Amino acid sequence: MSVDLGARPWDQLFARHVAGDTGDQITAILNQSGATDAITLSGGFPHPETFPTQAIAESFPRVLEQSVALQYSPTAGLPGLRDWFAGWLGAQEGVRPAENELCITSGGMEGIGLISRCVLDPGDRVVVEGPTFFGALVGFQRTMTQVEAVPVDDDGLDVSALERLLATSSGPVPKIVYVIPDFQNPSGLSMSVERRHALVALARRHGILIVEDVAYRELGFDGERRPSLWALGPDVVAQVGTFAKTFAPGIRMGWVAAPAELVGQLLRAKQNTDQCTGALGQLLLEDYGRSGRFDQGIAFSRKFYRERRDIMVDALRTHLPEDMTFTRPLGGFFSWITAPAHLDTVALQKQALDEKVTYVPGAAFYPDGRGQNQLRLAYSRVPDEKITEGVRKLASVLTRAGGA
Repeated sequence: MSVDLGARPWDQLFARHVAGDTGDQITAILNQSGATDAITLSGGFPHPETFPTQAIAESFPRVLEQSVALQYSPTAGLPGLRDWFAGWLGAQEGVRPAENELCITSGGMEGIGLISRCVLDPGDRVVVEGPTFFGALVGFQRTMTQVEAVPVDDDGLDVSALERLLATSSGPVPKIVYVIPDFQNPSGLSMSVERRHALVALARRHGILIVEDVAYRELGFDGERRPSLWALGPDVVAQVGTFAKTFAPGIRMGWVAAPAELVGQLLRAKQNTDQCTGALGQLLLEDYGRSGRFDQGIAFSRKFYRERRDIMVDALRTHLPEDMTFTRPLGGFFSWITAPAHLDTVALQKQALDEKVTYVPGAAFYPDGRGQNQLRLAYSRVPDEKITEGVRKLASVLTRAGGA
């Protein structure tokens, strides 16, 4: 039921940043996730088989004995969880954050939002990868910043193109460069070691904060672990992570590891948003982590998703028209398709849905209208036997649209 506000229309009441952002794409994906009559290649959801259901059930009695379990927690996170996770990061990355350089968040998206809130003013410049995660784009758009995209290739963000942008631009130096260096959403590509070093050096020269999103970092398939940007430049990098892929997305938790000055501001901002991340989830994660099963779960997830990646890549090789390309990710959840320039993947969504298959159009991953002939596919949650069928149906739609 629509309610009349009176003399002022609703669209005049809403803030200016609401108009034109891409938040509807997230809503659409979440809505599609519950569809039972379509093969949903759109949503990058973790698979329930990777959730540590039994471990959490065993942890509950131990956790509930602690008085803090159902109480407010410190804004930075419970000391026990932060101590365990700081040690885990130190073992993985070779750098352990100090106590005032780490905060626990209510998911990775909150980390991005808090950084945006603390760093960006309307009119500031932000550089992202083109394409990039549309959830981050929404966050930056809602701060009314100027968002510019630098292209990616097989070696990740083109740092030379970023350097040229900085050299030729007459505007203020960007405050933030947002990157997903490992198994990127949406392309599945990763940044080379050489470019990681170059990006950190560039950020130091220009005084730019790198926001490193490591949502998929632990889900590599080939055993290679490239140095994180945060480990290379903890003075100029804020690492934003999520436990959605390594623990459970329903327990909303993530982290930010960053210079103490920035973390202090993030905590002030968090006190005026959700105040603190839920203590119950923090205690469950700490118990899981200290049991040793956190690393075991990651190892299982890597194998699980690698098998699904292989099924999708084989299906794309078999069914995709020859004049289209796709990425073969070395980790993560996604493959990225590029079709001939005349094909409009936004317009083809309805035809695909008529065939009972969904995807995300490429334009959602750019701040400037590019990507009309591209699309993202996710293999993470679709049943094995449905991945090939979904790709075959989608290829049929693309072929009929003139892709072959």
